[in-house]
Amino acid sequence: MKLSLSFTSDTLLDTAITITGSKSETNRMLLLQALYPSLSIENASNSDDAEAMQKGLGITQGKVDIHHAGTAMRFLTAFFATQEGKEVTLTGSERMQQRPIGVLVEALRHLGAEITYAAKEGYPPLVIKGTVVSGKKVRLPADVSSQYISALCLMAPGFPEGLQIDLEGKITSVPYIKMTLALLNEIGVETVFQGNQITVSPKAKVTSKTLVAESDWSAASYFYSIVALSDIGSKIQLSTYKKASLQGDSVLQEIYQDLGVRTLFQNGAIVLEKIAVAQTDKLVLDLSNAPDIAQTLAVTCFGLGLGTHLTGLHTLPIKETDRLGAMKTELEKFGAQVRIDHESLRVAPSNVIKRGVIVDTYNDHRMAMAFAPLALKEGLMINDAGVVSKSYPDFWKDLKKVGFEITEVS
Repeated sequence: MKLSLSFTSDTLLDTAITITGSKSETNRMLLLQALYPSLSIENASNSDDAEAMQKGLGITQGKVDIHHAGTAMRFLTAFFATQEGKEVTLTGSERMQQRPIGVLVEALRHLGAEITYAAKEGYPPLVIKGTVVSGKKVRLPADVSSQYISALCLMAPGFPEGLQIDLEGKITSVPYIKMTLALLNEIGVETVFQGNQITVSPKAKVTSKTLVAESDWSAASYFYSIVALSDIGSKIQLSTYKKASLQGDSVLQEIYQDLGVRTLFQNGAIVLEKIAVAQTDKLVLDLSNAPDIAQTLAVTCFGLGLGTHLTGLHTLPIKETDRLGAMKTELEKFGAQVRIDHESLRVAPSNVIKRGVIVDTYNDHRMAMAFAPLALKEGLMINDAGVVSKSYPDFWKDLKKVGFEITEVS
């Protein structure tokens, strides 16, 4: 599906959008619910990833295909490895079979898991035979995907003696690890996170409890971008959000202050309002703890004519696509001057935005959604626009509510 996007309204933005629960929180809650059936979930994400996770958890034998769902691949690897009597082949899309998982597999093997590679060493598909885990300590590098660490933490309460995880090096995406531990704490599991060591205590049963997923801050990032690129006085209300968020991407409210956007919390919602021009001519940020908003920020700054230097992005090349390479290619189509290396992205300031550009999405939902706000400046087209269903199925519908003109083209 190719979509044409434009924005011709000369009135200020003023609308309200309801966003479903965080994909990150929902996936963690679904795994905990599978381990502790007394738990229930409200405001769950309606994303493809959450659906793949829930479907995978219900399979006991045979093939489990999670398609593009990276979180499900990591979490289900740990889940099936520790479920005695279950035997599955865990696989995914062609891109998923190019994304490394060896660090997690080796950690689980060290704990006693029985996992073999069906094809290439270190990559899915995985043949997993569930067994009782006997180990209680494991060591792994800290600069890999935090989902490896979260996967181990989520399964640890079911281990006979819990688990001690020793991390080597600088820890990546710390807020996502803290989210995992906070959810464990919420259901009564004791955890300790000090320095580079995490300890999770065993817990056989938990009392009945309803877990409520906060709306997705990553999804909110695209509306921050829209407001930042709009006229002063424009505003969008998003629900449901809270100040004491578990999500690392809630740092958006601080970052976008420098781009002229104010965030107000009102009755469980946030109101984003454009109150000033950008307060900087170059945005310099270390996004080690929030790499998923890098694409959105790069596009916002380009649309505002600002320079950008984003670092801490070493996990982006192994996401749904090589996000650094993809961003360079697509931004340059609009006339941007872009430099990348293994962990950073630089975009030079520019007042030129080419119109009529066709954005390729590389099977990556965030490529589609990050570039969409640029239609406020110049009309553009998005290839394979349906890819947004991975995390935000209602995205195009919600953009129409904001005032974007969106049509399908052949």
